[in-house]
Amino acid sequence: MSDAKRPTAEITLLGRHYKIACDPGEEAKLERAARYLDRAMHGIHGQGNVLGNERIAVMAALNITHELLETLDERRAGEVTITRLNERLEKALPDSRGN
Repeated sequence: MSDAKRPTAEITLLGRHYKIACDPGEEAKLERAARYLDRAMHGIHGQGNVLGNERIAVMAALNITHELLETLDERRAGEVTITRLNERLEKALPDSRGN
């Protein structure tokens, strides 16, 4: 579906309104993401540094990307731990075939 025909949803970032193309049924997810981004942008803006909105958006995107990558790293580490525990359990438990 082309963006020209897609429905739009309105979001607000740092007090500015934007119309964003959004698939039907995805509006709540878009609004949630926009609220998260808006809070991140307000946090950067509130630090008192005089930055333009574009620079604030870039800094917020970098911070959010860092959070995402940290979370993915933690998830991968957790999966490795679970795999190792499963391997230890399989070695420690008797074989279900009676061996």
